[in-house]
Amino acid sequence: MPPAQRRSASRGSRTASAPGLAWTDAAPAPVVLVSGGEELLAERAVDRIITLSREQDPQIEVVRLDAAEYSAGMLVVATSPSLFAEDKVVVVTGLERATDELLADVLAAVASTAPGVVLVLRHGGGQRGKKLLDTLRASAVPTISCDVVKSDGDKAAFVTAELRRAGRRPDAQAVRALVDAVGSDLRELAAACAQLAADTTGVIGPEVVERYYGGRIEASGFRVADAAVAGDAGQAVSLLRHALTTGVDPVPIVAALAAKLRTIAKVAAVRSRGAAAVRELGLAPWQVDRATADLRRWTPEGLATAIAVVAQADAEVKGEGRDPRFAVERAVLRVAAASGR
Repeated sequence: MPPAQRRSASRGSRTASAPGLAWTDAAPAPVVLVSGGEELLAERAVDRIITLSREQDPQIEVVRLDAAEYSAGMLVVATSPSLFAEDKVVVVTGLERATDELLADVLAAVASTAPGVVLVLRHGGGQRGKKLLDTLRASAVPTISCDVVKSDGDKAAFVTAELRRAGRRPDAQAVRALVDAVGSDLRELAAACAQLAADTTGVIGPEVVERYYGGRIEASGFRVADAAVAGDAGQAVSLLRHALTTGVDPVPIVAALAAKLRTIAKVAAVRSRGAAAVRELGLAPWQVDRATADLRRWTPEGLATAIAVVAQADAEVKGEGRDPRFAVERAVLRVAAASGR
């Protein structure tokens, strides 16, 4: 067997039976599917495959094809042996918006993989190209799952992994504070982790996160929510007015209140059934600990009142009320008052 073909075969044998891999497990194979809407993770998966391919062959050629610029036959040319028979990594992006010509060419390439070629297929989600995706699954093509990270627990896990990969140990409260501060954008979370890893030493604690990111919008909203749920009306209103003065929109503040109360209600509903039931909620351990501590100050009646108050405020800040700032302040005061009832 030629060297390029042996390399290609060995790549496939390592990963072909492992669908649903994390980006950190991405490895060269004759065909690799990178699937999901989280662009940062997808970029990392593709970069890792290229890096590992170059470790095997520093002269390997990398060819990138975009669905938006594709013409029939381009993939055939890209995967064809070159004059000097160099191996190739061919990355095809945008399969979720592929033309019929591109889908046909990809199906043909998958059915007859070229020796020495690593074909990386990037699909961002959706139903376009379903026949191709079904074919890849049926063929046990290694799939890198890059689903959008939505839950706070998944964001916290991402932050923890990022910092540990940088050789740093984060405090659980610091992880929570960073997620609250930076929000849902994974690229921003990654950048924040890189900055903290580069600029600080020792264990990363909440005070470090506060120093670097204390002024962010999401952090302001969650600090207001923390104070309100704790029943500290004065602190909650002071933080709220500061946030509004510095340009924070009322909507994310109400959203932070709602998220905090929802978490408390979820834990309250299942904690009597034991730790296994709590784990099924999909919350990070620090979220469960925080909600459990908060529950000591809340009765079922008070929690129901607070949830109703926040639901009303949510409608008012989104257009049903005349003054969103007044609506959110009233909600904060009523939530704080409901604590301990």
